[in-house]
Amino acid sequence: MKFELDRHHRNIPSEELLTDLKIVASELERDSVTIDEYNERGEYHSSTLVRRFGSWFKVLDKAGLKKTRNLNITDEELFKNLHTVWGRLGRQPKYQEMHKPLSKYSAGTYDHRFGGWRKALETFVEYVTSEAYSTSERMVQNEMDTPSVRYKEHRTKRAINWRLRFLVLRRDSFKCKICGRSPATNPEIQLEVDHIQPYSKGGETVLENLQTLCSRCNVGKSDLALRD
Repeated sequence: MKFELDRHHRNIPSEELLTDLKIVASELERDSVTIDEYNERGEYHSSTLVRRFGSWFKVLDKAGLKKTRNLNITDEELFKNLHTVWGRLGRQPKYQEMHKPLSKYSAGTYDHRFGGWRKALETFVEYVTSEAYSTSERMVQNEMDTPSVRYKEHRTKRAINWRLRFLVLRRDSFKCKICGRSPATNPEIQLEVDHIQPYSKGGETVLENLQTLCSRCNVGKSDLALRD
């Protein structure tokens, strides 16, 4: 067997990288190329060009091509997709991993929208933390304002929104609280967020009453509850 190293791309001349991009545009008969299109047809990877020129927009500009935009995609949709990818991987996603079928949108889309991949991740975490403003804090404040009131009904909805779900997963390090398994070490593991005190027994949908379980342990927990 003959062993050969892959070609090292760090010293490729910039003009050669841009020429390859122009060839892809010509093959597509388009005046612009998306990151996914280039990764599918180009000789190199889009991350090589982005590292060289700073962003995909700058790459297109250097090649004399038009900038691609996803103007109809909302920030909420981008964040929900990032949450899904993060959960499937069990860790922070990398730039080069943001492609189909794992991700609906390429890293370039986030790069364009937020001014860089790192900035996109920071904005996402900030958004999730602020938007998932703890319901338990509001509940505590309500109890302080009206200490004599005894709540007989739920103060939260049963459904766990994706922002709160992400906070639970992140707090639990994307690992099952029972068996410790994670998608980061076994891609077949599927994580779910479950009420510690069942909602049917008065448990609220707040960070403190939620935990990360893998699908197998969650089913086992449900079986135990039924036997009880």
